[in-house]
Amino acid sequence: MNTTAFAQRHIGPRKEDQDQMLKTIGIDSLEQLIYETIPDDIRLKNELNLDSAMSEQEYLTHIHELSKLNKTYKTYIGLGYHPTILPAVIQRNILENPGWYTAYTPYQAEIAQGRLEALLNFQTMITDLTGMELANASLLDESTAAAEAMSLLFAVRDRDQKKAGVNKFFVSENILPQTLSLLETRSNPIGIELVVGSENDFDFSTEYFGAILQYPGKHGQITDIKSFISKANENNIKVAVAADILSLVMLEAPGKFGADVVVGTTQRFGIPMGYGGPHAAYFATKEAYKRDIPGRIIGVTKDMNGNRALRMALQTREQHIKRDRATSNICTAQVLLAVMAGMYAVYHGPKGLEFIANRVHNTATSISDSLKQLGFEQLNTSYFDTLHFKADATKIKTIAEENGINFYYPDSGSVVIAINETTNLIDANAIVAVFAKATQKDVNQIQSLSNKNNIAGALQRKSDFLTLDVFNSHHSETELMRYIKKLERKDLSLNHSMISLGSCTMKLNAAAEMLPLSSPNWGTIHPFVPVEQAQGYQIILKELEEQLTEITGFAATSLQPNSGAQGEFAGLMVIKAYHESRGDHHRNICLIPSSAHGTNPASAVMAGMKVVVTKSTDKGNIDVEDLREKAELHKDNLSCLMVTYPSTHGVYESAIKEITQIIHDNGGQVYMDGANMNAQVGLTNPGNIGADVCHLNLHKTFAIPHGGGGPGVGPICVAKQLAPFLPSNPIIKTGGDQAISAISAAPFGSSLVCLISYAYIKMLGVKGLAQSTKIAILNANYIKKRLEGQFDTLYSGERGRAAHEMIVDCRAFKANGIEVTDIAKRLMDYGFHAPTVSFPVAGTLMIEPTESESKAEMDRFCDAMIAIKKEIDATSKDEDNNILRNAPHTLDMITADEWLMPYTREQAAFPLEYVRENKFWPSVRRVDDAYGDRNLICTCAPIEEYMEA
Repeated sequence: MNTTAFAQRHIGPRKEDQDQMLKTIGIDSLEQLIYETIPDDIRLKNELNLDSAMSEQEYLTHIHELSKLNKTYKTYIGLGYHPTILPAVIQRNILENPGWYTAYTPYQAEIAQGRLEALLNFQTMITDLTGMELANASLLDESTAAAEAMSLLFAVRDRDQKKAGVNKFFVSENILPQTLSLLETRSNPIGIELVVGSENDFDFSTEYFGAILQYPGKHGQITDIKSFISKANENNIKVAVAADILSLVMLEAPGKFGADVVVGTTQRFGIPMGYGGPHAAYFATKEAYKRDIPGRIIGVTKDMNGNRALRMALQTREQHIKRDRATSNICTAQVLLAVMAGMYAVYHGPKGLEFIANRVHNTATSISDSLKQLGFEQLNTSYFDTLHFKADATKIKTIAEENGINFYYPDSGSVVIAINETTNLIDANAIVAVFAKATQKDVNQIQSLSNKNNIAGALQRKSDFLTLDVFNSHHSETELMRYIKKLERKDLSLNHSMISLGSCTMKLNAAAEMLPLSSPNWGTIHPFVPVEQAQGYQIILKELEEQLTEITGFAATSLQPNSGAQGEFAGLMVIKAYHESRGDHHRNICLIPSSAHGTNPASAVMAGMKVVVTKSTDKGNIDVEDLREKAELHKDNLSCLMVTYPSTHGVYESAIKEITQIIHDNGGQVYMDGANMNAQVGLTNPGNIGADVCHLNLHKTFAIPHGGGGPGVGPICVAKQLAPFLPSNPIIKTGGDQAISAISAAPFGSSLVCLISYAYIKMLGVKGLAQSTKIAILNANYIKKRLEGQFDTLYSGERGRAAHEMIVDCRAFKANGIEVTDIAKRLMDYGFHAPTVSFPVAGTLMIEPTESESKAEMDRFCDAMIAIKKEIDATSKDEDNNILRNAPHTLDMITADEWLMPYTREQAAFPLEYVRENKFWPSVRRVDDAYGDRNLICTCAPIEEYMEA
């Protein structure tokens, strides 16, 4: 075995294991299995044009050399991104810990209580600082959160406003430029008219349903949002505020002034800039809007024993339930980054945050005073950390860059300087020295920081925040390390066992792929530095775009969408722009098969399209004749088809080329959901199948870890005719020559974690990528065969093979009184996270083992499923007190003095011998979702409040 080959480490089954698995399946070779699985007419005839594999050591040397091409200047650009200090205890124990970064979205609450508690801390932090009643568990970035705020305020217009067609939304001219671009992208498809202007001149007309303010403004000025909100409230205009999270330590919470929504980013709370992301945005609002809040909310409920438990609240908003009536995507979050930002607040506490915020403000004041002594005029009359001076921008820029310093230059006559928590006295004097050199004047060194407060009295913070014990108990490293570990032990992640979630592709996130994320040469780069200062990033991102373009068989790629949902939306917006460039503004019909991912209809509606659902056959395939009929019926207005391949049912539909041709013949474009690309890479591709655009989930197929539900990256790859429309950015040029406005805040989305996918492709190489796909298909078919006779597979290909995933039917077990949820919970007792439950078909499990799982691990999983089937057979519909309905079984249950179950403690906790070697204990019994939704508590309230509820 070549132990330097990364493929040997990434792919689970050894060669001898593969041979045994093929024998079990009843087939002679891996190539024969692939032939029987993938239709021959869509197979690639040649290898992908990609490099051969690097070893891990070669890659780490390569990435280190590239990192040196990034210039790590002292950066004071601001615009929503700031250098920050990530406490080492959080870096080592969360960011670099697979117990945290390999976890899945906490749908199975009983084995995710640690993450859920960390997210509840985050929500509490946000509600405290913003003064709002309710916060979600993060969004993607500040700009997309602002766009979600606009959409929410539009949705909650009162009856008279809706009847009158009130659709104007006021945007302060002080808004961040990338946020304005996002608002433009999101407003047009849903019929919102943006009006940009000065809040001082706004007339509060009844033509407006809402407004958004920046607090402080993009150049640092703190405007009187208190008066603005008061007047808006008087005129039935709802107000969103985009607020700097650190400034809220010193500025009064917008909620205290009557704001309806407060949004922003928590990047300042210890998260590296990473050339634009990932960072956790926040979204806080009034409880009255809880049914319209985007993303996910973590709430408090109780378990079967009445004990406090946490879970994702209001889950009926998920897309596979609400479909085209959904307003956002519950998958849209940055959980890992939210956990880190929340832990930053836990570590520093309110007094620590006050110290940091005061030091930042005092540093800014000291620099301002020194520059005024040099004769420069400060344009900001009230500010927190950002100074705006009249100055010759060209002259200052030249001197600053010669000294390794970046400022922001909004025009030729002014300079903006945003101070951050890393700025010390030496840095402050270096800033002043740049201006002194420009004037050729001497200036006194700053010896100590000023303690003047330059925030208007009416806007200074008077309300308390972070008063609960969790924010006042873990300020030593020892205490925080133990708290993090306590939470980690409550969560089942990939470092414990296989997570066989269909559609979610929980594969290995290799250590060599992750290591560079901790490097300052990658982490400290601001997304708006001149591109020549980010050459390491530019080389990698350009090559990653080319790699993904080659893998998908298309012509161009944009890395900007920072989640799969954003990728869907971006792909549809590009299609929309293409049609409009040809004068086809009327093309707005989007065909979506009934078997499609639930996110698809929501994305189509967000893009201003009308959804027409097409039928599926009994075998789960697209009903081609129904599709043809509807395509021809709507041919004059057909915009596109959204299709997932292989299908959501885990099948390579042989009619796919006919399907794409039908759409093209009727004037439409084909959007392919790339969620199942793990079954395509190196063997077939969307371009070969006839698609025009696809999004990719880099957090699935290309090894970015799920992080408990984010970060994700959802780039889009497009055919030649769509390339001119790829998305732009208002500050750094991206996209085509007819580019649509921005899809996410940063020019290249979540650049830092794109290093992971770059590493994955580099280290697997052309042959390793194709082999990974083949083994993913082998593993799925091996599990299918092992479960044969115990569980029925709902759909298979024409030759009886699964793709990379399969759906097992559990509906027949209702006769025994057992639901699919009971199986999911019982799997926890066997040490496994459940496969995907009741999606895309109710009452089923969708299983995807990925290529990274070994034969031994898959055998343990199959043994567990077969043992559970025996338990099902032994139950009856009349007996609720059985081992499945009571699952999962906690340590408290097993060690209790009293045991009233009709089965033994050993059967409950140690059903198979392997469980003894590596027992995972769920920390709560089955949670009561309905109770939690009826008694919605989404912050860390004192324990007495839970009991009263």
